[in-house]
Amino acid sequence: MTEHTDDGATVYTDEWSGYARLSAEGRGHATVNHTPGQREWARDDDGDGIREVHDNTLEGLWAALRTFLRPFRGISKHYLHQYVAVFQWAYNKVGVAGMVRTLLGLPLSTPTAS
Repeated sequence: MTEHTDDGATVYTDEWSGYARLSAEGRGHATVNHTPGQREWARDDDGDGIREVHDNTLEGLWAALRTFLRPFRGISKHYLHQYVAVFQWAYNKVGVAGMVRTLLGLPLSTPTAS
């Protein structure tokens, strides 16, 4: 994690013990509890009505990657990074296009001619 985050960055995760060292490595760390019976998916720590602590974005990204890879019915680990790069490009392209359309006040999708 420390190789891919800046000093002082806050990392939002579940409570997996592998993340326990983040605070000692100079990273802020906030968690949500996914333990059965105590499940929380997001938390509002400062009481302003916005749930700042969650890891739903990342979980959604992994779910989208799995869906993207499923039609290939298994791929070699040797080429996995290339499949992930194509997915990353497509994911970012759609995200940027949607953001630009929103900023311009345009609909997110163009109506099709019938």
